[in-house]
Amino acid sequence: MKRLAIFASGNGTNFQAIVDAMKKGELQAEVALVVCDRPGAKVVERAEKEQIPSFVFSPKDYATKAEFEEKILHQLQEKQIDLIALAGYMRLIGPTLLHAYEGKIVNIHPSLLPAFPGKDAIGQAYRAGVKVTGVTIHYVDEGMDTGPIIAQKALEIADGESLESIEERIHQIEHAFYPKVLQQLLQQM
Repeated sequence: MKRLAIFASGNGTNFQAIVDAMKKGELQAEVALVVCDRPGAKVVERAEKEQIPSFVFSPKDYATKAEFEEKILHQLQEKQIDLIALAGYMRLIGPTLLHAYEGKIVNIHPSLLPAFPGKDAIGQAYRAGVKVTGVTIHYVDEGMDTGPIIAQKALEIADGESLESIEERIHQIEHAFYPKVLQQLLQQM
């Protein structure tokens, strides 16, 4: 069975959706590690509840990105990770991990890339007044949401729809879409 590592920085709802899909047999994989750059983040609590090991670190405790990525890499190798899924991990992946896991790091982003990369993509789309936004799953490269697109799912925005409503609908798409795409990727490995 293929082994996944989930990188997250916050609440961990996409992590939970992946674990739930795994439990239902919709995702044939084992989530073998959670990597979190924010001690105290809700995703760490979720991982503990699911009895999934976590590597939690604070970047400010390291002199360089390469230094903490070496520690992460050691954890990934120790757990024999096949694929890394970023799920709200709010930092760019550096060369240490990109070279070791080339073509095996994916991210989910709440917009139809290349539109609205970076933070607050849903808010950016809302403020721009677009009529269609959505979710993109892409390979990770050295840029900010610039890697090759794997799959996208569009969401039409209703006239006068609130930001909160759009956020909720985007999250519903993410939670169903990400496990399906991860399953397809794992089947190709």
